[in-house]
Amino acid sequence: MSVLPVLPSRVSPGKPSAGERAKLDRRWRARYLLLAPHRLGFFLAMGLLVASGAWWALVQLDRVSAVLALPYALSPSLVHAAVMTFGFIPLFFSGFLFTAGPKWLGVPPLGVRQLLAPLLLQATGWLLWLAGAHLHALLAQVALVLAWTGLAWMTAGFWRLIRLSQAPDQLHARTVGVACLVGCLSLAGLLASVALEAPAVARASVLTGLWGFVLVVYVSVAHRMIPFFTSSAMPFIAAWRPFWVLWLMLGAAAVEVAAVWVELGGPLQGTVGSVWMLARGILELAAGGVLLWLAVVWGLVQSLKNRLLAMLHIGFLWFGLALVLGGTSQLLGWVQGAPVLPLGSLHALTMGCLASLMFAMVTRVSCGHSGRALVADKLVWSLFWLLQAATVLRIVAAAPSALGAWLLLAAALLWAGVMAVWGVRMARWYGRLRADGRAG
Repeated sequence: MSVLPVLPSRVSPGKPSAGERAKLDRRWRARYLLLAPHRLGFFLAMGLLVASGAWWALVQLDRVSAVLALPYALSPSLVHAAVMTFGFIPLFFSGFLFTAGPKWLGVPPLGVRQLLAPLLLQATGWLLWLAGAHLHALLAQVALVLAWTGLAWMTAGFWRLIRLSQAPDQLHARTVGVACLVGCLSLAGLLASVALEAPAVARASVLTGLWGFVLVVYVSVAHRMIPFFTSSAMPFIAAWRPFWVLWLMLGAAAVEVAAVWVELGGPLQGTVGSVWMLARGILELAAGGVLLWLAVVWGLVQSLKNRLLAMLHIGFLWFGLALVLGGTSQLLGWVQGAPVLPLGSLHALTMGCLASLMFAMVTRVSCGHSGRALVADKLVWSLFWLLQAATVLRIVAAAPSALGAWLLLAAALLWAGVMAVWGVRMARWYGRLRADGRAG
């Protein structure tokens, strides 16, 4: 009987495979944040999200009691609006756009180290912005310079990908690129208005950034990805995304940006003001109604069987609800002579729509790129519904009431708690190797 020779293994016994390394090395390491764009961008975003949520909760506590007696160099409402619009959200954008963007455009991705400086500038700038709100307005202005530099640098990097692309369909990427330019201009306007002590222009700059930058990026990504995610998870639902839907959403955003500057000095008065409120109210109601219908067509009801998918659809549903609430506010204002509950509709958009979509999309990307199943477990699902409760509390707090300040404090505390638990959990993933041992 012949004995076959034992051939040497191609894998050296002293060098474990990638999967074995992932199982062996479960420690959190800062250098792993540089393994993929989403790791770095999402980690910095989570840190700022948790910090800004805790800061706003402390401000609300300070408003209802004299325990803290916080000093203010800037209006805390302006500081809050700015960091919620330009702070953590662009950092989340970076993680998604520099991961999915190159695939959309068919170009090589940027190296993570090329993103390190612009993202660190933004994160550092916004943390200093929160400190400057209490210490000195000059520190806040320096913070805005750092944040603007980082955002402009990031925007230039995304446009570099667009210029290199030969892909036939660049509509969504170019729309996002234009939105980022609007964001840079809006943030520059905020910097100038803070330096010149022009609070009305500062508020208008933030709202322009919200509608013309943040929302435009959201609706562009939603138009491209929600039908795709839905059809992937539920093959019996066809991916349906006509371009008139995108134009409708972009048109609604453009109308809101125009309204910000038309009403720069306050609500319009007289016959002109009455006609303006009536026209704006009708437009918002019509657009909101179409978006509510679209939410159903895109599979809202069917998505409830899949938690992670349901979170995306519920977030999009809030966009329609926000416009309907805004239109109702304008029509009630037309009857009574002044807008009613404008902050209610604003927070239906920001907390209901944008935060819910952020929660769903970041969770999905983080699960997929950490080698985990694309599911929303009990913790994530519970946190998502607590976010919905915080949104409802904030909308109710916008109504004139003796309990308004306490309701606002409850909403702020609930938001801070949800984001802290979610943020810490996700941040732990970004500094560890993928559970399946793959790269990225």
